[in-house]
Amino acid sequence: MTYRDRLSPWCIIKPLPKMQRIIVARFRRRTDAEAHLQVLRRLMPDMKYILIFDRDPEQEEINTLSAKLTV
Repeated sequence: MTYRDRLSPWCIIKPLPKMQRIIVARFRRRTDAEAHLQVLRRLMPDMKYILIFDRDPEQEEINTLSAKLTV
């Protein structure tokens, strides 16, 4: 995850088959993401979109490993 992506953790995703997903847009604020999601749902009511908070799993794994090493 790039620094720019970390600045915008709220994501609108489009689910795909086999548990895959496409990030449609990223936002810094939840309210902005919700407003954009409403627009998408009005323009394309047949499509499914989900709002998520995309935290950095790689960073969490690094923190867990470093905590185990220091103990």
